[in-house]
Amino acid sequence: MDTPTSPVLPAEKNVPAAADLTPRQIVEKLDTYIIGQHEAKRAVAVALRNRTRRQKLPEDIRDEVAPKNILLIGPTGVGKTEIARRLAKLCNAPFLKVEATKYTEVGYVGRDVESMIRDLMSVGYNDVKAEMEDRIRSQCGPRVEERLLDILLPGQNAGTEEKKTSAFPFAGFTDGGADTQEQHASQSVDNATREKFRTMLREGKLEDREVEVYVSSKMSLPVGMIAGISSDDLDSGISGLTSLFGGNKKHKRMVTVREARKICTEEVLDEMIDRDKVADEALKRVEQSGIIFIDEIDKVAVHGESHGQDVSREGVQRDILPIVEGSNVNTKYGVVDTTHILFIAAGAFSVAAPSDLIPELQGRFPLRVELDSLHKEDFKRILLEPRNALIKQYSALLATEGVTISFTDDAVDRMSVIAEEVNARSENIGARRLHTIMEKILDEISFTADEHAGETIVIDAAYVDEKLKDIATNQDLTRYIL
Repeated sequence: MDTPTSPVLPAEKNVPAAADLTPRQIVEKLDTYIIGQHEAKRAVAVALRNRTRRQKLPEDIRDEVAPKNILLIGPTGVGKTEIARRLAKLCNAPFLKVEATKYTEVGYVGRDVESMIRDLMSVGYNDVKAEMEDRIRSQCGPRVEERLLDILLPGQNAGTEEKKTSAFPFAGFTDGGADTQEQHASQSVDNATREKFRTMLREGKLEDREVEVYVSSKMSLPVGMIAGISSDDLDSGISGLTSLFGGNKKHKRMVTVREARKICTEEVLDEMIDRDKVADEALKRVEQSGIIFIDEIDKVAVHGESHGQDVSREGVQRDILPIVEGSNVNTKYGVVDTTHILFIAAGAFSVAAPSDLIPELQGRFPLRVELDSLHKEDFKRILLEPRNALIKQYSALLATEGVTISFTDDAVDRMSVIAEEVNARSENIGARRLHTIMEKILDEISFTADEHAGETIVIDAAYVDEKLKDIATNQDLTRYIL
């Protein structure tokens, strides 16, 4: 079950590589963020471990072992997405979440189903590029420093180059000693000035000085402006047009030296990176360890006879089928074989059933796990136990204003009971119900936090009841506010 989506606390240190984690250890890692849902955790842990086992097989049998795709069944807010996301983060795998309904709109040219593979490949490319940049970041310091000095002393280099090349193209020829002496004197002054600025730059004395830098102007078109054309093709077309009409134009920006350093660092890293090497590594990762989470798969299931919109839904299933079975998809980084990508599909299946999916697609998701609905004990643990628990988040937020908030045990119990009752009376949105409850309880404190700096505010069951009594007892208000 999903702890409410929110900013995550600092990452764990000394986390073992995914290849070294046993299924039991994987479940333990997932337990630090997700409460309950043991069967779902076991299923994804075994799927992840099987990938490691597959890599140790002889090459002749390795390609024959396909991943066992998983179908997660359960209401919203119980942790389906969070389990897949945390699993991908744990093994540092390229991860993409898509919604099956993006491909179902009737009368509208929706996204090509193959675009999920192109998007996953883009994620993998960016991940690998970021890793390579981190490894060489320490090596780019001298080049960044020289660029900053060129920006701070704009006329110096240009003047030096001009003196070297303009008047006398023949090596060793001069028109007199006086000019040569002047050149040497001017060069010495320039060098002294440059070294003086270099020292000031290293000492941090120029960080707030404003300088003029040139940054690339990127041409773009709104997504969906041209129906039926993939984003990769559109990007390639735009790049071609840009090159045809004079390359990437640059425009001036006034920034501080601190910001200019970031801009120069990114430019230098971009020049140092071998893009072909990045693409090759990303392609390998996507094919061997990529994970695609297809949410709301139940919305494309056809219940009963097919007609009208249902025909479109069945068509989407048939489009998804070859991707899940294993096919080659052309991307701007290379051709991706989807055979060994792990697909995790999820849906509430409150109206349709998994058996309403077309038989071929059902067969491609052999592992089915039903997730449990949440009860008050689960809500209580969600509020307190995970590393990114809601109470920890709100306490940290208000601590930035000098306000300390303390939740008593009876307050946590009361919030858990209210969350269970409201989910039972209206739509069951799982752990996300705690978001609305916490916001209503802390609304006044959050609004006036600056006036309570240095204070400690205790929130008990009476405080919770006072903030929610009118809403919790009025079913109409509950439906709209909680």
